[in-house]
Amino acid sequence: MTDLIIASQNVHKIRELSAIFNHKGIHLISLKELNDNDDVIEDGHSFLENAIIKASYFAKKYQKPVIADDSGLVIHALDGRPGIYSARYSGGDDHQNNLKVLKEMQDKENRDAYFVSVIVLCYPNGVYKSYEGKVFGIIAIEEKGKNGFGYDSIFYYPDLDKNFAELDSEIKNQISHRANALKQLKEDIDEIINYK
Repeated sequence: MTDLIIASQNVHKIRELSAIFNHKGIHLISLKELNDNDDVIEDGHSFLENAIIKASYFAKKYQKPVIADDSGLVIHALDGRPGIYSARYSGGDDHQNNLKVLKEMQDKENRDAYFVSVIVLCYPNGVYKSYEGKVFGIIAIEEKGKNGFGYDSIFYYPDLDKNFAELDSEIKNQISHRANALKQLKEDIDEIINYK
């Protein structure tokens, strides 16, 4: 069995990644399990750059393959914001981030948006691969739903006529941006397992 480190302390993200990426040949270990609180400065200018910074740092530190995800919400009417600043957009928690977006969107006619997830798989020798997933939707008028995290409560998904936070986690884990990126990563599972 191959150890694969998830470079995250985010409980929701770890749970989501573990549920989507379950394989008998892979043993997932999160930074939380390792009690690793290293604060890596993600000063890249894109989701990809930030994911590379995180993945390469921990791959080098532990000498094991690492997956790191950088993800966020991109809103056309806000010139792509909150984008790479999604997690810290308001300087507060998820609810405050949502309220800030809803306030900025009050007078906007175009409410199109998408979630994007860029996952980087990095090996200790510095070689990496990246995988990008997106899911398209609309910024809702108000928060709805108690499931999920981040901007899920204001992200309306037309195909199911629900906000992401109203979806059962099993359904969300099939259609989310992270799921779409991980589906691509899974295609390289043999390479990860055979890594020496």
